Amino acid sequence: MKKVIPAILVIVFFSCSSKIKIDLLLYHATIYTVDSVFTTAEAMAVKDGKIVETGTTADLEKRYDAKEKFDAQGKFIYPGFIDAHSHFTSYGFGLNEVNLAGTESWDAILEKIKKFAKENPDGWLIGNGWDQNDWDIKQFPVNEKLNELFPGRPVFLSRIDGHAAIANEKALELSGVKPGDKLTGGEVEVKNGKLTGILVDNAIGLVSSKIPEPNAAQTKEALLEAQNYCFAAGLTTVSDCGLGYETVLFIDSLQKKGALKMRIYAMLNDNKKNFDFAFKNGKIKTDHLSVCAFKFFADGALGSRGACLLQPYSDRPGWYGFLLSPQQHFDSSAKIISDKGWQMCTHAIGDSGNRMILNVYLKYLKGKNDLRWRVEHAQVLNENDFKLFGEYSIIPSVQPTHATSDMYWAGDRLGKERLKGAYAFKQLLDQNGWEPLGTDFPVEDISPIKTFNAAVVRKDAKGWPAEGFQIENALTREEALRGMTIWAAKAQFEENEKGSLEKGKFADFVILDYDLMKEAPEKILQVKVLKTFVGGEKVNEKK
Repeated sequence: MKKVIPAILVIVFFSCSSKIKIDLLLYHATIYTVDSVFTTAEAMAVKDGKIVETGTTADLEKRYDAKEKFDAQGKFIYPGFIDAHSHFTSYGFGLNEVNLAGTESWDAILEKIKKFAKENPDGWLIGNGWDQNDWDIKQFPVNEKLNELFPGRPVFLSRIDGHAAIANEKALELSGVKPGDKLTGGEVEVKNGKLTGILVDNAIGLVSSKIPEPNAAQTKEALLEAQNYCFAAGLTTVSDCGLGYETVLFIDSLQKKGALKMRIYAMLNDNKKNFDFAFKNGKIKTDHLSVCAFKFFADGALGSRGACLLQPYSDRPGWYGFLLSPQQHFDSSAKIISDKGWQMCTHAIGDSGNRMILNVYLKYLKGKNDLRWRVEHAQVLNENDFKLFGEYSIIPSVQPTHATSDMYWAGDRLGKERLKGAYAFKQLLDQNGWEPLGTDFPVEDISPIKTFNAAVVRKDAKGWPAEGFQIENALTREEALRGMTIWAAKAQFEENEKGSLEKGKFADFVILDYDLMKEAPEKILQVKVLKTFVGGEKVNEKK
């Protein structure tokens, strides 16, 4: 008997010491790995911020000795959600401005501005998020009341899509804007010989360029605040679409200090200083930051009637919208980007804007390729142009919640027949067999759950319309999840390091209270993010 006991101790010791040491073991979960065959698992091992293995609870508990163990108690684990098109930095700044989203009238906006002005007595009054399509009178406002309320203080309020704004007389005066000002790709609205304050697309910059730039402390605060909201929503990577190189370098510095943990795919704005910087210094690639793309704007937005259409707007006879730059600008830029080996990503909303940019792309892509040039939004397309995405491997980067936000009035802009080629996510997906999904936040809500619902159900929070908006273009649940994870990663050349829960990839994942893949359609919007992890580190937990 005395000989047996030491033998048992040796076996136990050997068994324990032979286990592989890891940092974290999650078990008793339903894990959607989103690998090529859409495997599910029960447990996941993590070490040094990366996934070591997924499998059954029993197998992984036998194989690994974890510093920390987490019993998921049957909850649901997904790859960290990736927003393929957002404005992360702008969102952060907007959190400290007047939030006008959801306001139901111009008078309601004025009340919000007055309250904000009392609490913030100095400097410009900046707001964002208004949408005249939400009002009983669905027309652009005029600035008369803003002028009366704030005669000596500049006011600048951006529309929800960022493609229109209203400024008061003081802001226009400081910016030198006058009736009769003309510019390419923009409109300074005038009625009865007077400025209304409405600025569309390129005209916005006439005033916004005069607003003082935030300092380093304000920028850091904005980025960290934006990060907190994104982590709470389950986002672990965002594409920040359109930044100056100075902001990119500031983001990089915060990430390297460990203050900013959000992974960011940053597209540089289309201007000379960014081109000069990029082609002198080359692409940037770290675990948290990737910079290899430029963002362009072909046209404006549908809601502000700046989207460029092949035929006039149904609700504004004779008006086609406009391109924001001449076609030659996009052509010459595409040649430079092609020669330098960068990625071109272009905002295109109207069917004319989309056709123009597709024709520019195909000139340089020359058939099938893996360059992953993107059309951001690809919102309204002529039926003859869908095939170009597949023939030239052009990636449509779409935002499902645009469909459920615009469905109430998009038909007024486009008419019944033209509407069929709008928000056609399934038809676009079929061109290449994959499609990244995003939100365009702060234009839309940052919630990936809302993205999933809009893609799959195509109804609003009240369940309207009963049959779903153009339901033939709904995505399956698997397609929607892939669009928010692995396909979004692929759109930024990062599918080998994130977007699925597989060996060797970053341990970026979220834990949800209910199963997106099986929850009843009417309950999808009730699903909550319980925890968010980046590199195996818990960065958010629902209280």
